[in-house]
Amino acid sequence: MRSSLFVLTFAFYLFPFSLPAHAQDDPPPPPPKPVVQQRDDGIETLRIDTDLVDLNVSVFSRDTKNRASELQQTDFAVMGNGKAEEISFFASAETPFDLVLLIDLSGSTSDKLDLIRKSATRFVEAARPVDRIGIVTFTDAPLVISNLTTDRDKLKASIKKIEKPVGGTNFWDALGFVLRDVLGAKNGARRQAVVVMTDGVDNALPDVPGPGSVMSFDDLLETIRKSDAIVIPIYLDTEREEIKKHRAVQSAYKLARQQLALIAEESGSLLYNARKLEDLKGVYDQVIRDLGMVYSIGYRPTNRERDGTWRNVLVRLVNHPELLARTRRGYYAK
Repeated sequence: MRSSLFVLTFAFYLFPFSLPAHAQDDPPPPPPKPVVQQRDDGIETLRIDTDLVDLNVSVFSRDTKNRASELQQTDFAVMGNGKAEEISFFASAETPFDLVLLIDLSGSTSDKLDLIRKSATRFVEAARPVDRIGIVTFTDAPLVISNLTTDRDKLKASIKKIEKPVGGTNFWDALGFVLRDVLGAKNGARRQAVVVMTDGVDNALPDVPGPGSVMSFDDLLETIRKSDAIVIPIYLDTEREEIKKHRAVQSAYKLARQQLALIAEESGSLLYNARKLEDLKGVYDQVIRDLGMVYSIGYRPTNRERDGTWRNVLVRLVNHPELLARTRRGYYAK
């Protein structure tokens, strides 16, 4: 898939707030009460307007054969710019998600629509009933197949209507579109994730024909840093087939894999791999299982300055050497 993509995602978010006029060493004001809101899908969500830095923390077992056990707040420790921070908010892994499945229909996948439809349907079936799901496909432009909804029948009907596309691969533009226009800013207690299945080869890469994305890769990384969403890339290996057809070069694939790994690192997720389209069913199942081990952790930073600077964040697990915790690398203090 010389210029194609699927997008899945992780995230944390810094809620806006204003500091009172009292001195910094005075005790902070009590947080405002949460407000329950009714969504159009009938699910009540909790919106909490506080000064918390809100992190999505994924927990993985170092032994892939074993599932990570459920954890408590005391199992986590947070460091902000090298200083220990006190956890003020903790939510279990049961918190629902807004999930967008971003599907790359360019290149070698364009003639395998039946497999793509079946794997996308499997993704919908594997997700939890409380999770809202959206479906977006792309070649040189993104196409919203279904907006976020909990209606599984509607999602499956939309997937059946996915048609053979025409065009190149503007992966970076498509992922930026999903983060900005489909998910947008976090609203309420739902977490956000984008699952992207792609070979990562944007037409904008060197030695790849076609104009490619308008958004640069550096700008895409910056968008991911500022987003509330976890981006979960699934690398679909199309290298041999696309090089054989003279539609890509080996150096482009090497760079694309490096970029997908950077996307996963910035978002606090893992890079998954599918050797062929038939492998997607199992990969999607694994992604859904791993999303079921994402915790929400919030803390009020020791440094209360709103100077727009970058603040590093590190989350570690206490007395759990068998597990691995990942979250995004930091946030802008705006």
